[in-house]
Amino acid sequence: MYSEKVMDHFRNPRNVGELEDANGIGEVGNPQCGDIMKIYLKIEDNIVKDIRFKTFGCGSAIASSSMATELVKGKTVEEAWNLTNKAVAEALEGLPPVKMHCSVLAEEAIHKAINDYRINQGLEPWEMKTHSDHVHEHVHGH
Repeated sequence: MYSEKVMDHFRNPRNVGELEDANGIGEVGNPQCGDIMKIYLKIEDNIVKDIRFKTFGCGSAIASSSMATELVKGKTVEEAWNLTNKAVAEALEGLPPVKMHCSVLAEEAIHKAINDYRINQGLEPWEMKTHSDHVHEHVHGH
């Protein structure tokens, strides 16, 4: 059911914890289904210098958080913004359809953290993309 990559990132998640000097923080989740994801970014000179996460949820949510942090670390803010849930799922060598919302949470948490950074810098937040009603309802509970 789960790929080796999912199991690896679940058992040995990368970049876990908080960043004391984060300059962008994004939190998303649906308390009803239990998945809550918080991303901490440290951006310097338009580069994601460091990234951490705290996720409360299933193994797929933890693996998605871990992989997403690996995919954007060292990237420009624009490259990090372009991360998609599909790219997270592909990097994990697939997620079961009922767990795809976990990769959406990772994408949205990174977007919220980047917009938090942009607002802190006096910049306009970027427009977040919307997902299908089914995915939105699963992620946000409404």
